[in-house]
Amino acid sequence: MKILVIEDELSVRLGIIYTLEGAGYKVKSAENGIEGIKLFEKEHFEIVITDLKLPGADGIEVLKSVKTISPDTGVIIITAFADVKTAVEAMKESAYDYISKPFDPAELLIVLDRFIKHRGLELENIRLREEVKEKKQFECIIGTSPVMQAIFEQIGVIAKTDSSVMIYGESGTGKELVANAIHNLSPRKDKPFIKINCAAIPETLLESELFGHEKGTFTGAVQRRKGKFEAADGGTVFFDEIGDMPLSLQAKLLRVLESHSFERLGGNESLTVDVRTICATRKNLKDEVKADKFREDLYYRINVLPITLPPLRERKEDIPLLVEHFIKVLGKKTGKSNLSIFPAAMDKVMAYGYPGNVRELQHAIEMALTYCTGNIIGCNCLPAELKGNEIDKSGYVLSREDLSLTERVRTFEREIIAYTLEETSGRKKEAARKLGISRETLWRKLKEYDFPVSDLLEE
Repeated sequence: MKILVIEDELSVRLGIIYTLEGAGYKVKSAENGIEGIKLFEKEHFEIVITDLKLPGADGIEVLKSVKTISPDTGVIIITAFADVKTAVEAMKESAYDYISKPFDPAELLIVLDRFIKHRGLELENIRLREEVKEKKQFECIIGTSPVMQAIFEQIGVIAKTDSSVMIYGESGTGKELVANAIHNLSPRKDKPFIKINCAAIPETLLESELFGHEKGTFTGAVQRRKGKFEAADGGTVFFDEIGDMPLSLQAKLLRVLESHSFERLGGNESLTVDVRTICATRKNLKDEVKADKFREDLYYRINVLPITLPPLRERKEDIPLLVEHFIKVLGKKTGKSNLSIFPAAMDKVMAYGYPGNVRELQHAIEMALTYCTGNIIGCNCLPAELKGNEIDKSGYVLSREDLSLTERVRTFEREIIAYTLEETSGRKKEAARKLGISRETLWRKLKEYDFPVSDLLEE
């Protein structure tokens, strides 16, 4: 650990250096504040020990300069007894601690040891927070469910290899996000990542897109053009919806994957490339092979490391986390921050089956934000397919045979309160009036039923 000592009294400075070096620290020193600041600007120090009274720039100026350059660097102030009050003020400016002259060398070492332990705890907390964050959000893929944690581990292992990857999953499950994660965590992360949607490019143009073409090869080919493979050299090519690639092109793709060489359309020069392939499909390629719609040899060539992404309906415990994420991200884009969602609305979000998976959930939250006029997303803001039938206040909940009488009454009361708050855009006073109860009673019931009361309006 490197320490910078700034002290104008030679005997004190030498004494501190002797103590620190004897304890195994690397030490550099300066005899005034300006010299010390210049030295700190050139080198990084974990700790700065500075006298409060210095020529040129005093200890407070040194402290401010150090914290501006490196907020994590610890600063210890040395002060005379008469200036203790000023030293305490310095701690308000982010100094770690102070010691008063004259001081025992052991006292200085104790303060340093305390800072090192404190800093170690801070770093451990940061590491743990990042670890928790990674478990919830892995390369922009969100989920804490066991099935997603297994996917995260699989991605981490696969990314380190250079083998071909095959990602299976329904539309909207995040296949492209997984492909991004594999590339970003791989040794090729600093090289190109080229994406090709086999379902979006017409068959007549796909070959040119992949391999490029020479000038004059066809009408409109006014100049030589590099293909995706050539552009991706050294990096990764991602074939989205590989199951939609025409059979006529599958043989040419297989040749490139096996030989790593190809020719541009209309050209004779053989080009060699070094690329990794990641493919994705919503289809069952085994069934496609049996139906003679996909080449068996290409299937075995790209299906080396398969990953199957679960549909959202099979990991519903991740929905609240995804909703929170989309509200935060989309809220920034739409200028609607700090929004929350009514429990009744969340119940409907949780109950839906999501044939469009995470993408459909994202679009649903985007629509809800668009139509939300208050601070809380209610059922009335949700898409029709999520809302289903509106609450029948005459007995929908009371008729549920899966609930006891007490549970039916509590659920009914909670739903009616939620419904009324939605009608009043979260205004507690107006909601209490419509419900025929006092605001105090409403407040008590809101707390009882875990409503987000901080987001509701008093009036």
